Amino acid sequence: MKIEGTRRWSGKVLLGCAVLLPSMLTAAPSSAQKATPYAWQTVPFGGGGYVDGFVYHPRAKDILYTRTDIGGLYRYDYEAKRWLPLLDHLSRQDGDLMGVLGIALDPANPDRVYAACGLYLNQWSRKGAILRSNDRGKTWQVAELPIHVGGNADGRGSGERLVVDPRNPDTLYYGSNEDGLWKSVDGGRSFARTGAGLRSFSLVAADPADASSLWAGTADGQGGLMLSQDGGQSFKPVAGPPAMVPQRLAFAPDGSLYVAFSKGDGKGTINPNNAQKGAVWKRDAKSGEWRDVTPKGPGSNASGGFSGIDVARDGTVAVSTLGRWFPSDDIYVSRDGGESWTGMQGKARHRPDDYPWLVNYLNGEDKMGHWISDLKFNPFNPDEMVYGTGYGVWMSRNFASAKGDQKVDFDFAVNNLEETATLQLVAPTHGARVMAAMGDIAGGAWDDLTQTPSKRLFTPNRENVFSVDYAGLKPDMVVRTTANSPNNGFHSRDGGVTWESFTSTPYRKPAQGEGWRNPGSIAISAGGTALVWAPEKDGAYYSGDGGKSWQRSAGWPVDKEQSLKPVADKTYDRIFYVFDRSTSRILASGDGGAQFNVLVEGFPKLEPWQQAKLAVVPGRVRDLWLATSIGLFHSSDSKSKMAQIRNVDEPWAISFGAPMVKGNYPAIYLWGKVKGAEGLWRSDDTGANWVRINDDAHRYGELRAIAGDMVEPGTVYLAPHGRGVIVGRPAGQGN
Repeated sequence: MKIEGTRRWSGKVLLGCAVLLPSMLTAAPSSAQKATPYAWQTVPFGGGGYVDGFVYHPRAKDILYTRTDIGGLYRYDYEAKRWLPLLDHLSRQDGDLMGVLGIALDPANPDRVYAACGLYLNQWSRKGAILRSNDRGKTWQVAELPIHVGGNADGRGSGERLVVDPRNPDTLYYGSNEDGLWKSVDGGRSFARTGAGLRSFSLVAADPADASSLWAGTADGQGGLMLSQDGGQSFKPVAGPPAMVPQRLAFAPDGSLYVAFSKGDGKGTINPNNAQKGAVWKRDAKSGEWRDVTPKGPGSNASGGFSGIDVARDGTVAVSTLGRWFPSDDIYVSRDGGESWTGMQGKARHRPDDYPWLVNYLNGEDKMGHWISDLKFNPFNPDEMVYGTGYGVWMSRNFASAKGDQKVDFDFAVNNLEETATLQLVAPTHGARVMAAMGDIAGGAWDDLTQTPSKRLFTPNRENVFSVDYAGLKPDMVVRTTANSPNNGFHSRDGGVTWESFTSTPYRKPAQGEGWRNPGSIAISAGGTALVWAPEKDGAYYSGDGGKSWQRSAGWPVDKEQSLKPVADKTYDRIFYVFDRSTSRILASGDGGAQFNVLVEGFPKLEPWQQAKLAVVPGRVRDLWLATSIGLFHSSDSKSKMAQIRNVDEPWAISFGAPMVKGNYPAIYLWGKVKGAEGLWRSDDTGANWVRINDDAHRYGELRAIAGDMVEPGTVYLAPHGRGVIVGRPAGQGN
């Protein structure tokens, strides 16, 4: 089938479109105008990510912080019973600081908080920093580090690695992932490496009873508990406890010390999945002697280590298992100093009812959860114990007051804590307001932006969903790709209310020895008659029978290094597009994906690290935009020349929404740099002028995706890395 308006040239099928380079521009001048006020808020889903650390202030009531591996730092608002995100101000350049490896509070100053931030240990990632605040996280100052911080690295659930000296608040210690111990003597304004010979730290703790003692856990070798009595210049191993990695420790009111240990696969640092065994040891306050007080497991087959540990003011001790996949992780409680322990599994009642995705996720089971890396008692409320899992936070109502056979009730305490990796967003022209493809918990679609979705969940939801798309002319037809479900994909005919698995799949899991590749992206044609599926680092495959069978698309570029994404025209059925990074060309198919031919060529060559995202405007035939690291390009009908838009320096993501004035060209939403200024931008005149719609308090680090609302003018959705879904509207506009 020929695409309407095509012509032949040099043996290639073209749509009459070429690139107009900057020197040939005829587009109208554009400008960056003054920001218009927008209101930003979380779209509730309900947690979904790894929450790996908690710190209560020891002397001031109602101060609780939590950290996440990719979604930033939060403080709990006890009056509103919701979490307040504290790092949404981070720019794209500082997006890696959303990974928080450690929290420290000044015992003498309840307003002062510190955070050790950085996502990755790879050389290509941003180096880490210690953030400090004197107003409980409202504003921050930054002390840059010359090393990487692994907030999303193995061992991130241990700690805390950052501590304030309780006798001298200007002194802080930071035990790094792999670069030794660092010390500040100026209140966190600068840090210098000490002479300590240890390389990899799992925790650092100041002894409240002994000013000369600094405890540390090391992941060097097999790991071990260490003690310094010279301000962190040197450490000696502590005799008695095992050669395992200390995950966390807790000082009891009577002066005794408890330490939770885990042993992994021999590499030292503990991945939450690889804790193979563990132990709990106690140091007597009077004699200084150590003894093993490890809780006994439910059977000889139980494996895994121990991690979260804390002691309440009445002496009650709680410790969590880590990586005990059989029968399941648990929290053990002792009220006699570790002489005896009781598992909470079966004695606790978890209440997920307010979060439909979690009800589905738990599948009727009431278990403590997995990846329980930390737990803490509220020092001012013995009924409150909080602990984190791989999917969110549980907080007890009646921990101390539960009597006899009464169960301890736990609420899923994730209000406004959306630590979820959203991989893709789409805003259909009918039906659901927005759909989100999420890692680990699948995602879903919202009819009401103020409520966690229930009717349009992506199920099964113990799953990664890599892409989602809707048919432009029949938006109730939706498709998505998944990691582990049968045939790795689903389709829906009712806007995501119900789902059916594809009958077959073109995705083939890598053979042994091959590099990993995921199921990739899928697109559905405007009329829903054709599908194109591009598994990662493979070719593309098309289907004309709803996914019952698949054939390889001819002419589709195979890029073993980059993943290519098919884009369906939202107005004309059976037309698909793709940007070929290897040749810097746009290809198109007019026969449902069977054959792809060159549509646009002549773009400058892109380096492997440079990005390119192709987008089509809903409601307009063959209206293409290409956002690349070298600029933003546009062709209104694939027949006119593809012009570069002036003053857009770096477009990182682009989407479209309902026009602010009915009948006008759709609003264009851009995340990027316009005239050198980073921000979220909206253009209401086809890119001639741009207005910044966010402010410096709402930058969200790295955005995975953006999506304009094609029904409600002015509304745009964001997918920050590790922050779920955010909605922005002009101030004063309703829900």
